[in-house]
Amino acid sequence: MWRVHRHIGMGGDRIVKAIAGEDVERDHGDALRAAQPEEFKRLRDECVPLEGAHDLIVELKRRGLVVALASSSNQDDLDHFLDALEVRDVVDAWTTSDDVERTKPYPDVIQVALEKAGTSDAVMVGDSRWDIEAAARAGLETVCVITGGWSEQELCDHGAVAVFESLVSLREHLDETPLGRD
Repeated sequence: MWRVHRHIGMGGDRIVKAIAGEDVERDHGDALRAAQPEEFKRLRDECVPLEGAHDLIVELKRRGLVVALASSSNQDDLDHFLDALEVRDVVDAWTTSDDVERTKPYPDVIQVALEKAGTSDAVMVGDSRWDIEAAARAGLETVCVITGGWSEQELCDHGAVAVFESLVSLREHLDETPLGRD
């Protein structure tokens, strides 16, 4: 389980090999990826938004920032989570797995999100090494929260410019981050 947990946030096109190795990727990778949507859909309703997620997005928009979600989810899952967060009419742009060939840690999903949002001036909000690496490859800084199982030190070691305990704490301290600075 620790291997699985440490790779959450890495794109599905890369995760089988990263967790289980080349032999499993070669012998079962395509079948595992094909089964993933139905397996996840059975559990999806158990996923609830993190405390403060909706309020953070609303606050970013209130401050006049463009908000784009760089997701490699399929459209059905993304629709579910946009509705669960109640932000469909708040965010400016989002991506799905249909928009990119390569997922995190590659920057493709971030670059497409920026294109869709019509900006290149951005800061990534993430919670994993994969977010930080993808953002850095896209030329962006990353502000992190400790919700992905990575410690503050690990996130800083990978390049996070700031790390917060929660989305609530991040919202309360936005002015201390690149998100809140002019």
